[in-house]
Amino acid sequence: MNKLLKMENLERHYETPAGVVKALDGVSFEISEGERIILLGPSGSGKTTLLNCLSALDSPTGGTYKFFESEVPRNNSEKMTSFRRENIGYVFQFFNLLQDLTVLENILLIQELSGNKDFSRAKDLLKLVGLEAEIDRFPGEISGGQQQRVAIARSIAKRPTLLLGDELTGNLDTETSNKVMEALVGACKQENITSVFVTHDEGLVKYATRVIRIDSGKIISDEKIDNQYDGV
Repeated sequence: MNKLLKMENLERHYETPAGVVKALDGVSFEISEGERIILLGPSGSGKTTLLNCLSALDSPTGGTYKFFESEVPRNNSEKMTSFRRENIGYVFQFFNLLQDLTVLENILLIQELSGNKDFSRAKDLLKLVGLEAEIDRFPGEISGGQQQRVAIARSIAKRPTLLLGDELTGNLDTETSNKVMEALVGACKQENITSVFVTHDEGLVKYATRVIRIDSGKIISDEKIDNQYDGV
């Protein structure tokens, strides 16, 4: 597999009245194309901060971050926005679907904003996540798990290189979470998308090819998963 990105000695420190908070404290790892990585750690461990640095939503205060061997922009909102637009997809915990648009229209809007509106592909993406029968329904008319699958289809509609998610099953029950993750794995494999997801749910480990555990801003373990769910 080809190397997608590399972080080396990455730091993200915050100044507070009580002193410096080291949200990330010397984080180093590489990610290859096609990996599905889960970031595990307790609340406040730094995993969401790491996700925000991966997406260039936040700028690290030290270390290096390279994406396809090129330095990722930092401390420049315009260049950071361009990097995200060209490379990053994001799945949010609370779906963030537009309630006055149908399921299909939510997908088409993202395509239009990225300059590549494609009605046929939008329908194919909904079929990929098992929602071809819901294309004309509004978000409020379908379940939370179905809404999250729409959000997955929407996030990959612009063909991101890297798909990120922060507690994307945090509001769902176990059965629904499994359905969402199965749809996610299938979509990432078919679209050849690399993915990194933050969770506290150990039950989702089986959907990853690799698990990185983080605590107190440091990586405490990084392991391959041999018996992962493979989408069949």
